[in-house]
Amino acid sequence: MATLEDVRRLALALPEVTEGTRWRNATWFIGKAGFVWERPLSKNDARQLAELGQPLPDGELLAVKLPSVGEREALLAEDPALWLTIPHFADYAAVLLRLEAVELDELAEIIEDAWLEFAPEQLAADFLAGKDD
Repeated sequence: MATLEDVRRLALALPEVTEGTRWRNATWFIGKAGFVWERPLSKNDARQLAELGQPLPDGELLAVKLPSVGEREALLAEDPALWLTIPHFADYAAVLLRLEAVELDELAEIIEDAWLEFAPEQLAADFLAGKDD
């Protein structure tokens, strides 16, 4: 089971990541782009999920920015126990990750993949080249 402290540690270990807040929630940025952020459900989110007959998730949630809505749909189909979405994200390329359901090694990979997607191209290339050494 992962926590937001694990997210913080893993995200800040990546090059040029900063931590701040957006909408009063912890957010990790590469440049000005938030690529992962704390995303508790609002009362409206909970109401909408209930109206859709979807159970409310337990525990902490992490929003993960994705390159496309299509990728979100693929993740949701692949592992609905790990991933979920809310109506608020309908046209937005992000997905929610149930932190209580993810192992630390998988969380590290998810955070790194999100970072690689939004990091400057040369920074990402240098990072990947350093991993091969």
